[in-house]
Amino acid sequence: QVQLVESGGGSVQPGGSLRLSCTAAGFELDAYGVGWFRQAPGKAREGIASISKSAGRKYYADSVRGRFTISRDWPKSTVYLEMHGLKPEDTAIYYCAARTSMPGQPDWWDEGKYDAWGQGTQVIVSS
Repeated sequence: QVQLVESGGGSVQPGGSLRLSCTAAGFELDAYGVGWFRQAPGKAREGIASISKSAGRKYYADSVRGRFTISRDWPKSTVYLEMHGLKPEDTAIYYCAARTSMPGQPDWWDEGKYDAWGQGTQVIVSS
């Protein structure tokens, strides 16, 4: 069974940092583009970052650019989302997703382009 697993969520104060991890069970994550999405309470899920299979292409939503960094570790077959300068509005459930097609500028944020999803990890930013 193809499955993604997120980890690293938690509660932090504003200005704090977290690193989320995304791993895969049942397939090699290295062969896929990976995106991070989040869903805040009462809001639609939104794409916030995406990375190509080679890591040569990275995309960020305006709301997180400059604070979040997406990367991948091939030996560990893991994709990370480093989050710094966290704000209360970053509070959400964070999901990773994998896609066989190359993420690009027109559609890296489109969740319909992603083929497999994790269950999510909660991030709470509060004082």
